[in-house]
Amino acid sequence: MRLKRYIAALALLLTFALLSGCSEGIVVPTPTPQGGASSVTRTVFAMDTVMDLKPEGEHAGEACDLAEARIQELESRFSVTDADSDIYAVNHADGTATAVSEDTLSLLQTALYYCDETGGALDVSIYPVLRAWGFTTESYQVPGDAELSKLLQLVDYSRVTADAQAGTVAIPEGMEIDLGSVAKGYTGDQVMQTFRDAGVTSGMISLGGNVQVLGAKPDGSPWRIAIQDPTGEGFVGVVEAVDQAVITSGGYERFFEQDGVTYWHILDPATGKPAHSGVISSTIVGASGTMCDALSTALFVMGPERAADYWRAHEGFEYLLVLEDGSLVVSEGLSSAFTPMDAFESAKIEVVTR
Repeated sequence: MRLKRYIAALALLLTFALLSGCSEGIVVPTPTPQGGASSVTRTVFAMDTVMDLKPEGEHAGEACDLAEARIQELESRFSVTDADSDIYAVNHADGTATAVSEDTLSLLQTALYYCDETGGALDVSIYPVLRAWGFTTESYQVPGDAELSKLLQLVDYSRVTADAQAGTVAIPEGMEIDLGSVAKGYTGDQVMQTFRDAGVTSGMISLGGNVQVLGAKPDGSPWRIAIQDPTGEGFVGVVEAVDQAVITSGGYERFFEQDGVTYWHILDPATGKPAHSGVISSTIVGASGTMCDALSTALFVMGPERAADYWRAHEGFEYLLVLEDGSLVVSEGLSSAFTPMDAFESAKIEVVTR
């Protein structure tokens, strides 16, 4: 289901020349309007998802090579299952401080900032609970209340220690952390910087649906990014973006059904159960992919009222929520860049103002 919707979105936008699910990079040169320069599309598989890179211009090929290497480097550090990764080492250190890379330390510090800023709506220590539901293995099950209660005793981001001076991370024995809620956003930021360093001024990436754009399109117009309809095969609408990340979290991305009930992978750290806040899709638009990734999960958990309060108290991002009743909530800074589509052309839209 997720892959089908993903392919449909890319086909609609004509963003990438080719989409492939294989693990090797694929380069497809295509002509662009800029004086014989070219774009390069490369598809890689990393962080358990399909990633597409599309830098524009004469440095596009070099940029793809560098970006792919950077993605693989970050995956090797952030993986929760790779025995050689930083995160695996931290999770199996029996409570002792563990030396980690600068990337891991930086990302964890940023993640902990958003855990705190969102009042725990985001929590990097939720991994054991996520695993209990089977979302990490696809062996889905509904854990009992007693099991969840026990696991929740170790869900507390405030007990994670990231020591910048020592370059170490420490967590209580029995706790496990996972940076999956922010890793692709951080990776997107790093790929954008890699593009810039290679001399690329225009480009687009989709990291498993996390879309981030560098500059404007080669013709100077904004990039147009479609937002999935979380209830069907169509689209909520299109967002125009320049030099921004557009990141969506939705229950449709990973879920299972049991006894007529749908359970999705976005968990409320307060309960250990799938978040039911009235939100079924949360899109964040901003300059930082890491921030957008973190907040797409947090605002989903918060619900429309807390999300509005959070947005009013913080600068640097705009948001779009799809609610269970089919209505939309959009922050005022995004309202002029968003065009509803399909079933949502006639949807009720609430514009949140400061």
